[in-house]
Amino acid sequence: MSSSVSGRAGHARASHARIGSARIDEYCRVTDRLGERHGRLYFALQSVAGLAWWVAVFTVPAVRDATLGRIDPVVMAALDIPLFVVASALAAFGLRWAAWVATAWTALIAVGIVAYATITGLAGWGAVLMIAAAAGSIAAAMLVLLGRLPAEWIIRGPFAFRLARPGSTGDHVKRTGAQLVLFWGLFLVVFPFVIVLLERRWQLDVPVPIAVPIAGVVLLLAASALGIWSAVTMSTLGEGTPLPSATARRLVIAGPYRFVRNPMAVAGIVQGAAVGFVAGSWLVVVYAVAGSFVWNELVRPIEEAELESRFGVEYAAYRDRVACWVPRIRH
Repeated sequence: MSSSVSGRAGHARASHARIGSARIDEYCRVTDRLGERHGRLYFALQSVAGLAWWVAVFTVPAVRDATLGRIDPVVMAALDIPLFVVASALAAFGLRWAAWVATAWTALIAVGIVAYATITGLAGWGAVLMIAAAAGSIAAAMLVLLGRLPAEWIIRGPFAFRLARPGSTGDHVKRTGAQLVLFWGLFLVVFPFVIVLLERRWQLDVPVPIAVPIAGVVLLLAASALGIWSAVTMSTLGEGTPLPSATARRLVIAGPYRFVRNPMAVAGIVQGAAVGFVAGSWLVVVYAVAGSFVWNELVRPIEEAELESRFGVEYAAYRDRVACWVPRIRH
């Protein structure tokens, strides 16, 4: 997970080594921008989309083949229309039990269609669509049932905010290097490799011109350089690491943090997309974009609230002065 801690060596210190869960919950409630009405709107759109898809399944053979393969559409419709289409419509009207039904059914079908597509090589588009529907349904159900997205669930356990242990600059650099190896290995090698295998097994891969992987290599090198620069700056000036579990003890607004508040997040997202270009995989690019959305909407607000709680006016002034993603042009 990339840290949004930025720039010059600061002076503020946190009074606790770990941010309390009650304070994190408070941060999440303050920064939430989505509520129950958004969840109900999603279920309404999902109901309409599901109905339109079933009409297409029974009228357009290409749609049926691409999304269901050899699965009997009549049997599937008998179950899916009441449990997906109708339940989503009822959830849109605020019936909480319907949100449970629609979400559970969507997740179950997503697992089933992914297994079917992986075993048979058929219905690849069905697998992709149901994965997206399951993710959307889970998020919408949380909005309907809880009134918010429980972003604090992401930063529990090993990802809870804790100040880095006091140590030498060398210690912080070593810990940061180990984090980069672990997380880059998982998110830029292992996960994309699995996605590429599934994409090809589901027969969703498309040929790309040679310029695409070449551009990917250039982007990957540039983004990796930015990531390393950001990590070294964080560990040498911030007395910590990019991970919340060993977060920097000082506010850092030097190096790449002079230009954007989240250079490591920028680097990670560009790296993910670049890996997709190198592999010629559009699904890996989608994976990178989806990750950027999750980070921006769920993780970033909590990190920035935690930073403001520790560094106060100094961080607030920095946040107002420096852009989150794209450097501002100063005249």
